[in-house]
Amino acid sequence: MSGSVRPSALMVSGLRVSRGGGDLVLIDDLRIAPGEFVAIIGPNGAGKSSVLKAVTGEWESVGAITLLGRSLSEWKRGDLARRMAVMPQSSQLAFDFTVREVVAMGRLPHRGESIHTAVRVVNETLSALALDEFSHRRFTTLSGGERQRVQFARVLAQIWDEPSDRLLLLDEPTSALDLAQQKAVLDHAWHQSRQGATVVAVMHDLNMVSRYADRVLVFSNGRLVKDAPPVEVLTEVGIQSVFGLRVGVERSISDGLPIVLMAPPLATEKVWHG
Repeated sequence: MSGSVRPSALMVSGLRVSRGGGDLVLIDDLRIAPGEFVAIIGPNGAGKSSVLKAVTGEWESVGAITLLGRSLSEWKRGDLARRMAVMPQSSQLAFDFTVREVVAMGRLPHRGESIHTAVRVVNETLSALALDEFSHRRFTTLSGGERQRVQFARVLAQIWDEPSDRLLLLDEPTSALDLAQQKAVLDHAWHQSRQGATVVAVMHDLNMVSRYADRVLVFSNGRLVKDAPPVEVLTEVGIQSVFGLRVGVERSISDGLPIVLMAPPLATEKVWHG
């Protein structure tokens, strides 16, 4: 194949994240290519969110982190913000902004762009997430799921039509959404990856992981214990070894992807009747 090889979108080497005197994350080596959709899974407290906080520089860490071919320390924050958008688990707003104003915040790193461009991107993002009818509502009046969709629209607006390599980091982006909205958000993230963006998402729904992820990073006790495609990760033995949970795994008739089925309760297990 001719032409230059694009550098990894994200490289991590010898990463250690420590908080409160203990190591939360230890990663020897990790490379993610441009255009990949990578899901991070693992039990609560496994270090999933800590990885994103280290990659973005929110938390101090030891080791080498390279984003889009440049060391994290070499990036100016404004330049990186035009190429990397981050959606945390929760976002608090101190002021009563409208939905349109919240989404428009995604364009703040693009200082110097025309008003026409900013308005166009905000309009296109609102439309893509079916938020047009909410655009003039106050963010604080929205439900939890509606707020999550607005925050996702904000991060999409941040990298909406950036022509160069870009990163989309999502920490449990569908935790408050109903099934239809989960699909809508992940569809948009997946389409961003098909257009060249690198998507790294902390996820809990293993069937959604199976459907959308190109690769799965499995964390347990702060360590990366598995890095493989969903078909190799989402097995009965693999899931039980990480989550301690009995499941059944079948293959979809339409595309052969794994389908994770919860096992029925054991007869000896106590059932809470409420």
